[in-house]
Amino acid sequence: MKRFTCDELVELLTAYLEDVLDRPSHDGVRAHLSCCEHCERYFEQFRATIRVLGDQPPEKLPAGVRDRLMSAFRERHGG
Repeated sequence: MKRFTCDELVELLTAYLEDVLDRPSHDGVRAHLSCCEHCERYFEQFRATIRVLGDQPPEKLPAGVRDRLMSAFRERHGG
Protein backbone atom coordinates (compact mmCIF):
# COMPACT_ATOMS: atom_id res chain seq x y z
CA MET A 1 0.00 0.00 0.00
CA LYS A 2 1.29 3.43 -0.89
CA ARG A 3 1.45 6.23 1.67
CA PHE A 4 0.42 9.72 0.65
CA THR A 5 0.89 13.18 2.06
CA CYS A 6 -2.18 15.39 2.33
CA ASP A 7 -1.08 17.33 -0.79
CA GLU A 8 -0.66 14.12 -2.77
CA LEU A 9 -4.06 12.88 -1.64
CA VAL A 10 -5.78 16.03 -2.87
CA GLU A 11 -4.25 15.45 -6.32
CA LEU A 12 -5.62 11.89 -6.39
CA LEU A 13 -9.21 12.46 -5.28
CA THR A 14 -10.73 12.70 -8.74
CA ALA A 15 -9.00 9.50 -9.85
CA TYR A 16 -10.07 7.84 -6.61
CA LEU A 17 -13.71 8.80 -7.14
CA GLU A 18 -13.57 7.65 -10.76
CA ASP A 19 -12.07 4.35 -9.57
CA VAL A 20 -9.09 4.53 -11.91
CA LEU A 21 -6.27 4.18 -9.36
CA ASP A 22 -4.24 1.01 -9.13
CA ARG A 23 -5.03 -1.12 -6.06
CA PRO A 24 -2.08 0.05 -3.91
CA SER A 25 -2.90 3.71 -4.58
CA HIS A 26 -6.62 3.17 -3.97
CA ASP A 27 -5.88 1.44 -0.68
CA GLY A 28 -3.42 4.19 0.27
CA VAL A 29 -6.05 6.88 -0.30
CA ARG A 30 -8.58 4.94 1.81
CA ALA A 31 -6.03 4.48 4.59
CA HIS A 32 -5.12 8.16 4.58
CA LEU A 33 -8.77 9.23 4.65
CA SER A 34 -9.45 6.92 7.57
CA CYS A 35 -6.77 8.49 9.76
CA CYS A 36 -6.66 12.14 8.61
CA GLU A 37 -9.62 14.16 9.81
CA HIS A 38 -8.76 17.17 7.65
CA CYS A 39 -8.51 15.17 4.43
CA GLU A 40 -11.65 13.25 5.26
CA ARG A 41 -13.51 16.54 5.69
CA TYR A 42 -12.07 17.86 2.42
CA PHE A 43 -13.08 14.65 0.66
CA GLU A 44 -16.66 14.89 1.95
CA GLN A 45 -16.85 18.52 0.82
CA PHE A 46 -15.48 17.50 -2.58
CA ARG A 47 -18.15 14.78 -2.95
CA ALA A 48 -20.89 17.15 -1.78
CA THR A 49 -19.84 19.69 -4.41
CA ILE A 50 -20.02 17.03 -7.11
CA ARG A 51 -23.49 15.95 -5.93
CA VAL A 52 -24.77 19.54 -5.93
CA LEU A 53 -23.31 20.51 -9.28
CA GLY A 54 -23.95 17.20 -11.01
CA ASP A 55 -23.08 16.96 -14.66
CA GLN A 56 -23.08 20.50 -15.94
CA PRO A 57 -23.29 20.91 -19.70
CA PRO A 58 -20.14 22.41 -21.19
CA GLU A 59 -20.32 26.09 -22.01
CA LYS A 60 -20.27 26.94 -25.68
CA LEU A 61 -17.73 29.46 -26.88
CA PRO A 62 -18.94 32.21 -29.16
CA ALA A 63 -18.05 31.34 -32.77
CA GLY A 64 -15.51 34.16 -33.08
CA VAL A 65 -13.63 33.09 -29.96
CA ARG A 66 -13.58 29.46 -31.02
CA ASP A 67 -12.33 30.39 -34.50
CA ARG A 68 -9.50 32.53 -33.06
CA LEU A 69 -8.46 29.76 -30.68
CA MET A 70 -8.45 27.14 -33.42
CA SER A 71 -6.45 29.43 -35.69
CA ALA A 72 -3.89 30.12 -32.96
CA PHE A 73 -3.62 26.38 -32.26
CA ARG A 74 -3.06 25.58 -35.95
CA GLU A 75 -0.39 28.29 -36.28
CA ARG A 76 1.44 27.09 -33.20
CA HIS A 77 1.41 23.44 -34.26
CA GLY A 78 2.17 24.02 -37.91
CA GLY A 79 -1.19 22.79 -39.12
